This record gives sequence, C-alpha cells and structure tokens, in this order.
Amino acid sequence: MSDEKADLIFTYFKMGVLTKGTLLIQEGKTSEKSYFLKSGIIRCYIVDLDGNEVTTRFFSAPDFLNDYLSFFERKPSEENYELITDCVLYSISYDNVQYCFHSIPEFREWGRMLLTLNYTRINRKMIAMHKETAQERYLSLQKRNPEIIQKVPLHIIASYLGITKYSLSRIRKEIQELS
Repeated sequence: MSDEKADLIFTYFKMGVLTKGTLLIQEGKTSEKSYFLKSGIIRCYIVDLDGNEVTTRFFSAPDFLNDYLSFFERKPSEENYELITDCVLYSISYDNVQYCFHSIPEFREWGRMLLTLNYTRINRKMIAMHKETAQERYLSLQKRNPEIIQKVPLHIIASYLGITKYSLSRIRKEIQELS
C-alpha cells in the first residue's frame, strides 16, 4: 500500500486512550467500531453456563481487533472485550469501514488479509485445545506473546488455556524446575 493510501485511510480513524477494566465491546450490544490497538492488552471472554468467565482470545499491541460477527452482521456480540491494561486505540466506524471497502481497493485487500489471519488464529487455538497438553499451550503462549504472561493475571491465563489456576501454577513450577 502506498503511503498516500495509508495516510488517506488513517484519516478515518480516531485515537482514544482507555483505562484498564473498560469493556470495549459488550455482550448483547452490537459492535459499532473496528480497532487498531497501538498499546496495551485486551482479552475477549464469555460467561459460561456456570457463570464463570472464560477467556477466549487475547489482543496485544500492535494488533487489529473486532468482533467480526457482530460488526459485519450487525448483531449483538456474544463476547466481552475487556482492557487488561490501559490502552491506546484507534477506532473506525462501521460506516467508514464500508466506505473504505467500497472505494479503496487496498483497504479491501488489507481487510481480507485481516479476516484470514483472524480465522487462522482462531483455528490454531481450537486445534491446540485438542492436540496439545496444557503445558505445551502455555509454552506456545509464552513464546508468541511473552507480554501476556508478564502482564495478565494468572487466573485469566488459566481460563484461556482451559485449566484451573492451580494447574497453571503447577505447570509454571515444573517449567521453572526444568530451567
């Protein structure tokens, strides 16, 4: 993408600084914006049938994020997007995304790439939940996103890995003993 096209697209984004604990997208509400995360960490979570928060994804800067189903289908979200740290975000409205998709071919290609990357990320996690041990999933997260291991509370990491915080503590102790 040329600098001129990138500069044009950037004019449709608005910067915001949000504080830790803010719900960026709420379950039951339609996502109205798409985001570029310049700094910080965000988690997605659902509330399961027993009332427990289960972390489904993390976003760590720099990254693009959105509840694609809610945003593009104009339906209420089934997840919550919570800021784990203070964050600097750039947002773009649904109408501006649609305008850019229809008028800027480079934006359309970039959007297609983001959808593909997002699908790949979700598919890899789904497969890992069934083909890898909890320790392997933890080590993979540690390798890919060390900032999450450093800044996210252990009980949230454990829920993402599909284990209890006690199992995570045991795994971390075993890894430390092997080092």
